[in-house]
Amino acid sequence: MAVPKARDLKLSSHREKVVLVGGYRPGDLLPGEEPLEELERLAETAGAQVVAKVVQNIKEVTPATFIGKGKCQEIKQLATQLGAKCVLFDHDLLPGQGKNLDEATGLKVMDRTELILDIFASRARSRMAMVQVGIALLNYRLPRLKRLWTHLERQEGGIGMRGGPGEKQMEVDRRKIEKQIDDLKHELKEIEGRKERMVRSRAKDNYMVSLVGYTNAGKSTLMRSLTGEQVLVQDKLFATLDTKTSMLKLGGGNHVLLSDTVGFIRRLPHHLVASFHATLQEAMSADLLLHVADASSPHVRGQMDSVNSVLKEIGCGKTETILVFNKIDAIKPEHELDFNVLKHEHVEAVPVSALHGEGLDRLRNEIRERARDDAMPLSISVHAGEGKMLAFLATHFFEDSREMDGENVILHGRASREVLEKMLTSPASVRFLKGWPK
Repeated sequence: MAVPKARDLKLSSHREKVVLVGGYRPGDLLPGEEPLEELERLAETAGAQVVAKVVQNIKEVTPATFIGKGKCQEIKQLATQLGAKCVLFDHDLLPGQGKNLDEATGLKVMDRTELILDIFASRARSRMAMVQVGIALLNYRLPRLKRLWTHLERQEGGIGMRGGPGEKQMEVDRRKIEKQIDDLKHELKEIEGRKERMVRSRAKDNYMVSLVGYTNAGKSTLMRSLTGEQVLVQDKLFATLDTKTSMLKLGGGNHVLLSDTVGFIRRLPHHLVASFHATLQEAMSADLLLHVADASSPHVRGQMDSVNSVLKEIGCGKTETILVFNKIDAIKPEHELDFNVLKHEHVEAVPVSALHGEGLDRLRNEIRERARDDAMPLSISVHAGEGKMLAFLATHFFEDSREMDGENVILHGRASREVLEKMLTSPASVRFLKGWPK
């Protein structure tokens, strides 16, 4: 079925001019964070041209319009002078607030959630991503139908008229949207089922590692540097929506599967978290998470907290994790002291430069040790003629040493429970000398 489109910001040669607006209460911004800094990056990612910024420090939100009446007039005049037709708010607006702001400014008003949905809609390539974005868009629009249909006159029905020609058009559209959401959810459930089976099948024979982190922390660059795969790398927010999985060779014949996931962000819309459970399935099923943090960002602590919050929300809060401080090559001199303090706070973190390859050998070793520690100590005997089984063990068995005993190969090392199961169910002749699985 057709997936709804966002109110896009004209991702073409003509960049729509926009005015950014933020009304901040004490504590809304991270320490040292510039007002509208992240919203500007989001707007640029969506293809908009930022022509002005309006900031208001507020004690309380104005119920009708979020910001004060005077600021609304200031925004309207500024937009008219600069030729802007759209206003972007760095907040989630209630349906009534959006409607009132539309009327007060005479401009197209979009809030933070709608802007992020717009970006996701432009980035979606696979059917799964399109369906997920479609559900999130429709859930966003459903309570805002009155705002979308302000041009319709109110039609009154009566006894005998309910559901008939006198019914308000808005109610008709509400039912259409609710049905479309149900249809998309049904399709997504089927996609999620296939995805879950695929992930479970891969996880059965492999140690699964998943990259997570704040958007634009360099996850895709790190994946390309570790695996050699030509994954999409862009200096834009949310460049990756669809999960990509590749083999990561760890040396000694061993490998794991490494997956890239969608980037997180502060105040990630709940609709997106709910809709993107299938995309986050890789992280939810991973044996190990690589939490990639942008060490060059002055807001790295707040970004790490945001990622940890989302991980907890999707049930990954207790998954074993390696913290990776990426972009150490881009740390500015004035931030070096802060980074040294951060390293002291997280002594087990691995500093790397995915762009230049610095620290990657240490990271591979850390991953290998985690995968090895997760496996069971074992000594086995395999007949030298069992070529298929020996080839399987060459890439799945953490071998410490080997010896020959007549026509048998004696292997000492570690194996995961999945590999043990494979050996137990295999027709090949495998004898367990030490560490027989219970």
